[in-house]
Amino acid sequence: MSIVVYQYPNCSTCKKALRLLDEAGVDFKSKDIVVSPPSKALLARALKLSGLPLKKLFNTAGKSYREGGFKDKLPTMSDEQALTALAKDGKLIKRPLALGDGFALVGFRESEWREALGR
Repeated sequence: MSIVVYQYPNCSTCKKALRLLDEAGVDFKSKDIVVSPPSKALLARALKLSGLPLKKLFNTAGKSYREGGFKDKLPTMSDEQALTALAKDGKLIKRPLALGDGFALVGFRESEWREALGR
């Protein structure tokens, strides 16, 4: 199983997710979501695999979301515009974001992660 986890090093939720992967013996690659945000194409793939609405990819509690006025902008943005904004600013993305073979996990709910990992 190949997994890439986009995370923010100071995020306690991200640390919990990485700890779960370590404890489960899952091989994964960790990327700093701010330094190396996922591309627009990767975000589109994550959106499709997760089955979530586009808004769920946004870190609605974050500074970038608030200061960018995305609460008001998002309802009128196209998917293309929203994915472009996300790809430009890793802090806009809900984290952690994990992409594996045939699945994407947005945010951290331990039960969802265990189910996706088959553990």
